[in-house]
Amino acid sequence: MRVVPILLAAALAGACASTGATPRPFPTPHPSPAAPPVTSTTPDSTTPNGAAGTPSGTSPIAYSVAGTALSLRGAPYRNGGSDPSGFDCSGFVRYVFGQHGVTVPRTVTDQFHAGQQVPQDQLGPGDLVFFSTVAPGASHVGIVVGGDEFVHAPSGTGEVRVERMSAPYWATRFVGGRRVL
Repeated sequence: MRVVPILLAAALAGACASTGATPRPFPTPHPSPAAPPVTSTTPDSTTPNGAAGTPSGTSPIAYSVAGTALSLRGAPYRNGGSDPSGFDCSGFVRYVFGQHGVTVPRTVTDQFHAGQQVPQDQLGPGDLVFFSTVAPGASHVGIVVGGDEFVHAPSGTGEVRVERMSAPYWATRFVGGRRVL
């Protein structure tokens, strides 16, 4: 039966660099449009430095970070990976931010303590979102691209992809958001 080798391969795929544990299988992605929508806002008096189109507290570079993350969709998963030949979740985050001259810590645990905490209803492009997938506390990280969507390197499907934070799998595992820009 072909199902057994596939399940065995998925179980051996690994997890984020900070844990070394194997997560429960990630949800199966649904087909999505080639370019997921990125939510923008109209300028208002709370926009920092009068930057048009950025939510309150969001750096203008945040949209560039989100764009870089989206451009890496389809890159393969590799436990401990931190470049386009293969990423784990925290290596993906570090690489994306590094492309914009921003240094973030390497592990999920350290990334979870970087920057400023952001309430879930105030997350914007470029913010980090953390989930508990293998143990209590933050064990998986992604980058918000806008609205309800984030991009990440999950081990379950073997490639960087976009997900919805409101999907049941992710909504029940959300543990926090951070802004590092």
